[in-house]
This record gives sequence, structure tokens and C-alpha cells, in this order.
Amino acid sequence: MKKKRIAAIFSLAMVMLLNTYVPSAAAAANPAEPKINGKAAITIDLQTNEIIYANNVDLKKYPASTTKLMTALLFAENKKKTDVIAYTADAKAQPEFTMNADLKPIAVGQTMSGKDTMLALLLYSANDAAYMIADSVSPDSAAFISKMNAKATSLGLKNTHFVTANGLPDPNHYTTAYDLSVIAKTAFANDWVRETMGTQKATITTSGGASMDITNRNTNLGKDGCIGGKTGYTTDAGKCLVAVYERNGRKILGVVLQSVYDAQDTFVFKDMKDIIDYSYSVKPATLHAAGSVIKTEKLTYKPLGFIGPVKTVDVPLVSKTDVTSYANSINTAEQKETYKFNDIKFSTLTGSKSIGTLNVTTRDSVKTYEVYSNLSAFDIVKANFLIYAGLLLGFILLAAIILLIIRKIRGGRNRGQGRTYYH
Repeated sequence: MKKKRIAAIFSLAMVMLLNTYVPSAAAAANPAEPKINGKAAITIDLQTNEIIYANNVDLKKYPASTTKLMTALLFAENKKKTDVIAYTADAKAQPEFTMNADLKPIAVGQTMSGKDTMLALLLYSANDAAYMIADSVSPDSAAFISKMNAKATSLGLKNTHFVTANGLPDPNHYTTAYDLSVIAKTAFANDWVRETMGTQKATITTSGGASMDITNRNTNLGKDGCIGGKTGYTTDAGKCLVAVYERNGRKILGVVLQSVYDAQDTFVFKDMKDIIDYSYSVKPATLHAAGSVIKTEKLTYKPLGFIGPVKTVDVPLVSKTDVTSYANSINTAEQKETYKFNDIKFSTLTGSKSIGTLNVTTRDSVKTYEVYSNLSAFDIVKANFLIYAGLLLGFILLAAIILLIIRKIRGGRNRGQGRTYYH
């Protein structure tokens, strides 16, 4: 008895230990979310549009020179690399961080190629290049800024408003990490913008003979899979960064807004690396395990196919694969599950064919899964026993009548053949 009691206590202790250990092991399956200096940040899978990492993604912030991604997009949509772009008075009037003041003097009226203007905009982040572009695409900079806001509206952005073409501070010039990710994704999809975002170094020239060597200010470029990006900084905006990474064929876009400016200018780049590393390593959570009942749906069908009575049945729906989603605040708050059903018939009710699809939707992301009925053929036959029994009885009666008619016809023929006629 004493041995049994000791064994029971030992077993109970082991159960308690295992119950304590298992959640810890599950938690260890995914890395902890990184703590960053940026006040707002987001990462998005560029193939599925899924939000992976989310931190204040809808909080309005100053974008600083990441604004130039929208400027670059409109430039690429309206001009070509070979176009001649004039240096305008608006460009000359820009107060700071310009080619004219920092690299080589440029006179109003001198020109650059479209290609060099884009390089100056995205690599060197020249504020005067932004206004060369604005004045080349539109009659004036005000009209260009209207075009920027119209483009933001066309992209469905609700928390973005532009006042300048280069991102210099203004209380009404703002965006969010989420909105900026949509702008960046759209810009990156443009061949010319994407090529320029990924350029490390270049030499640009003006018609006045000035030659300038420039280097991309995104110091993460070319490291750990970083294939493009855009930096930004003002005192009010803090350090901002947009970057695109590719690892093993998978592209993830990241945005960090209002990070810290430090003497070595490393914090925002570390922020980006941390959220990107996290996004590549984190696994999505399972919303519905493969084979488990997702929900039970009331569906109508005709047991006899295209004819006969209509019946309603409770159909347990399952997926043959895990239904997954990344665990973050946006998915938790906004994720929706919707269903679209195929024709409801015997083959779909019994699970031999897909009965429809489940769409898991969050903002721009829609993931589609085939769903199946978890009912069996026996379930359907049992639910419609009287109908199927009646149908079977009808077939039997019909067959019996047909057989009786055939016998009568044959019997009549046989009697006719057996008669003898005399003349």
C-alpha cells in the first residue's frame, strides 16, 4: 500500500511538472517580440500582404525623407530615365540637405537626366531633387503635392497627408507606419524605383559639368538580405527607415518611424534589423488545426439532386491544412473569416469534394483555404432515410410493373404461336 501511495504521488508530481513544462516549450517555439527605439513600426510579407510585426501601425507620425518614396513613384509613373529634368527655382530654394549646397553648386536652368535625378532623390536624399521632380511632373510644386495626396487616396490610405515633396517638416505632413508600408510596397513594385532603391553607389552629373559621387544612406543595404530602402530624418520626425529584405526567396518589407538619432547613427538600422530578423523567424499561430471543426454551418440542399424537397443540415466544416495567422494587435482586432460555398450536393456534403472556401482577411491580406464537410455518406443517408427508402421502393415498384408488362407481352406472343389454323 505504501509503495502504491508513493507511486501515485510520483505520478502526480510528474504530471504537474509536465504541465508546467509544456507551455514553456510552446512559448519557446517563437522568439519574443523585439523591443525597439522606434515609436511605430511594421513588417509585411510582400507575397501574402500579411502583417507580421505591428507596433502602433496607425499612429500618425512625420515621415521625413521617406516621403520621397511617393515622390519617386510619381516621377517613375510620369517620366523616363532619359528625360531631361531642369533645376528650378523651387529646387534652389530648398533650405537644407541639397546637392546645390552640399555637393556642387547648380544654377537654375541647368539640367540632369531623369536617371540621375532619381538617384539623387533616393540615394543622397537631396531635397532639391524632389522639387526638380515636382516641377517636371506638374505645372508647379503645389499641383504635384495635390497629385501626391490623390495617389495616397487611390491607394486607400486614410491617415496620410502631404504638404511637401521632400518631407521637410509641417504639422499637416504626416503618415503612419501602415500607410507608409503601402506606399513603399507600391513604389518597390515599380522597376525603376526598385532598381534605384537597391543601388549602393552612383555618380551623377549636371549639364553644367558638375559631377557628384553619392552613396546610399541606408547602411543596411547589401547586408543580411537587405535589397532596398529609404532613410529619413528631421528633429521632429526622428530617424525613419523603410527597407525591403529578401531571404531564401521570401521578401519582407519593414518600416520604422521616430526612432532615436545617436552619434553613430545606428539605432534605427538596428531597429530595422531586429524586426526583420524576428519576422523571418516567427511562425504564424494556428487558428484552426487541420481536421478540426472550424464551425458548423446550416446549409440547404436537395437530397434527390435537382428535384424533390429542400432540406437543411448542420454541416461541420474542416480544413485539410492548418489555418494560420500571425499573432499581433492588428490581426487580433481586425481579422475576419468569411465563407463561400459551392453547389451543395451529395459529393460535397460527404467530404469527397470541397464544399467551399474560407477567406481569412486582415486589411490587404486575404488567405484562402479549401473547406470540407465532416459529414459521412452514412450521416446523409440516415438523415434522409424515408426519402431514400421511398425512392428505392418506387424503383422496385416501377421495376415490378415493367417486369409484369414484359411478361404479359411475352405470354401473349407465346399463346399466339401455339394456335393451329385449318383451311
